[in-house]
Amino acid sequence: MSGLLIRPYDQRDLGQLYKICLETGKDGEDARGTVDDEILGHIYAAPYALYEPDLCFVVDEGGVAIGYILGTQDSGAFAEVCERDWWPGLRVKYPLNQGVRENRTTSLTRAIHRGYQTPAIAAEYPAHLHIDLLPIGQGQGFGRKLIEQFTSRLRDYSVPALHFGVSRINTNAIGFYKNLGFKIIEESRTSYTFGLTLD
Repeated sequence: MSGLLIRPYDQRDLGQLYKICLETGKDGEDARGTVDDEILGHIYAAPYALYEPDLCFVVDEGGVAIGYILGTQDSGAFAEVCERDWWPGLRVKYPLNQGVRENRTTSLTRAIHRGYQTPAIAAEYPAHLHIDLLPIGQGQGFGRKLIEQFTSRLRDYSVPALHFGVSRINTNAIGFYKNLGFKIIEESRTSYTFGLTLD
C-alpha cells in the first residue's frame, strides 16, 4: 500500500485513463487485443474527465494513475454536452461500416453513433459513475476510498442519488458494491443497475 495515494485528476493523466480503461475493459479483465485500443476510453473515461474533471479522482503510484473514479452529477446534462461536443468527431473517426464482421469494436462503434442515452432511472438517481483499478491497486481498500471521495463531492453539490451499471459476469464487483450499501434498482439479462441515495 505504501507509495499509493488518491489525488484529483490532472489533465496529464488522460492517456493513462485510456490505458486503465482498456486494461480493465473486459468485465474487469484486460481487453487488450479484443477491441480498438482507444474506443473504450473514448466512451467510458475521456468525456467525464474532460467535461467534469472535478468529479474525477485517481489512484496514483509514483506520479502515474493506476486507477480512477469519474462520472457526472447530471446524466441528462452530460448527454447533451456529449451530443454537442464529443460524439460528432468520434462518429467521423469511427464510421458505421455496413457488412463488416461483427466484433466488439463494431458494437462499440454503434454505441458512439447512438450516443449516451439518459436512462429513465436518472430522474431519481441523476449522477452516474465509472470506476476501474489496475490489479496493482486492487485489494487494498482503494475502491471504497474512491467511492467515498466521489460521493462526498456529489453531496457537496447536493446531488440526491447516483446509479451505475455492472455486468452480471463481474461477480466480484457485484459483491463489492452490495457490501458498500448499493442496491440493485434495475436488472437486465446481461447487467445490474446499482443505485445509492445520498442523504
